[in-house]
Amino acid sequence: MSEPTTLTVEDGLARLTLNRPDAYNTLNRELARSLMEAAVRCAHGGDVRAVLLTAAGANFCGGGDLKSFHAQGDGIDGHVREVTYYLHAACSAFARMDAPLVIAVQGAAAGAGLSLALLGDLVYAGESAFFTMAYTAAGLSPDGGSTFMLPRVVGLRRAQELTLTNRRLTAAEAVDWGIVTAVVPDDSLQLHAAEVARKLAHGPSRAFGRAKRLLVDSFDTSFESQMELEGRYIAASAIEPDGRAGVDAFVNKRKPTFTGRA
Repeated sequence: MSEPTTLTVEDGLARLTLNRPDAYNTLNRELARSLMEAAVRCAHGGDVRAVLLTAAGANFCGGGDLKSFHAQGDGIDGHVREVTYYLHAACSAFARMDAPLVIAVQGAAAGAGLSLALLGDLVYAGESAFFTMAYTAAGLSPDGGSTFMLPRVVGLRRAQELTLTNRRLTAAEAVDWGIVTAVVPDDSLQLHAAEVARKLAHGPSRAFGRAKRLLVDSFDTSFESQMELEGRYIAASAIEPDGRAGVDAFVNKRKPTFTGRA
């Protein structure tokens, strides 16, 4: 039996793959737990400077594994809580890690698949990809942080429409709505996403992390408080090796070499 996720780390780049292609990469207990363990490894592994999240097969992720939910009978509530616990731990680790998260979406990104896509710092979709919330179609409410991220990405009215009607967005529409960074031809999706992730893996990792936190936290921070944080963070970055290297390279008109170290 194959592992529900695969994870390799090479030259600063972690490649994490959802690996239940025959089940549309839907999240059962095993996949959710494996995803959590991989996310924690990416967030706290000192050798990880960028993460590329992909999926095996024709689809990115079809959401929760409703067949496994149904099989629990009267124990479905505890089972769903456990799956959600693992998923949410993974989402939190992805959102808070320094390493940029690059996501490549092919086929369906439904339910938790859309939730995961919303977490990406850079999200690339194949031309034939599509996105749908899907939760209420099965009589379920959303999870995976989607009710936090979706209104912030697309606005409240559009988030309400997607959540209540389960409208299916094409890849082109997902770009227009801000869910996706860019659409890429299906046959070059993985190569393009990997190339971007590889470049980020050689970037100023700690500065990336500070920039990510500033952007996400800005929705709950006053303007003056946000500027105070900016001042603290840029000063901290400036004294670190990557900040020094970047400034020195700019002054001396050469390409900087970043290490990601404190």
